[in-house]
Amino acid sequence: MLRIHFSDNRQAPIWLVDERFTIGQDSRNSLVLVDPSIGPFHAEIRQDHGFYYLTDVGSPGGSFVNNERISTRFQLRAGDHVRLGDVELHLVDPARTQAKTEQAARWYLQVIQGEHEGKKFHINGSMTFGRSVKCELCFSDQELSRRHCEFYLKGDVLEVKDLASANGLMVNQQKVATAVLQPGDQLKMGSVSLLVIGPKSAVTQAEDEDATVFMRAVDLPKALKPTARSSSASGQANPLRAGAQANPAQAKAAPASEPRRLNSLLLVFAVLAVVVVLAAAVFIA
Repeated sequence: MLRIHFSDNRQAPIWLVDERFTIGQDSRNSLVLVDPSIGPFHAEIRQDHGFYYLTDVGSPGGSFVNNERISTRFQLRAGDHVRLGDVELHLVDPARTQAKTEQAARWYLQVIQGEHEGKKFHINGSMTFGRSVKCELCFSDQELSRRHCEFYLKGDVLEVKDLASANGLMVNQQKVATAVLQPGDQLKMGSVSLLVIGPKSAVTQAEDEDATVFMRAVDLPKALKPTARSSSASGQANPLRAGAQANPAQAKAAPASEPRRLNSLLLVFAVLAVVVVLAAAVFIA
């Protein structure tokens, strides 16, 4: 089953459930469009065995499908763009697009101030914003240009571009010509303020070159406790300690032998002095 979407979001989408669906300014139509370019009974859509056919009923502005003017029983398919006068419609088959829509990143613009305050607009592909009824996002604010700016998706990235508007485009209180938008950004065009709502994205934090970097110190080997096994394994024992352990009695006796050695030296000096004195006496005589 097909559903009609309005390119300017002037009203909610409409399901084509009736076998005969009429469009025009007259109140007796299934879809009433109050627009100077629409005739009283502009066109009709008939459903026949699951197929939809559009017929123009002699309207002044004509009926177009994918920019081609049609007259009677033109078969409609999902994805077709229909233009009746200055009103643009888009035919959608939700059953075919649901899986793709769920996988795609979801971007919205919510009006937080100005006309249509509180309303959310789903951004899909490329959408223009301004006062013109040909804009997908149509606002009547007199401070806006007819084609003020354009929102467009590049993969999962939402960007905005100013279309040489008179009053400019503000993103987070800064005037810009183009900008890559992030969830939470706020835009202001004329008296209309919009909030960007979108999927969360992982942002890689830039490394601070001036930040202090802590590095792990070199791990030193732990000191080993001396053991008899380690000493014998190395084969290099302390010779002083080994000598003391080999002859402990001699080590204790060392301090007692020091006075004896001093007495012997004094005796030698005394003998030498006597010899010198005797030699001197003989030489004088």
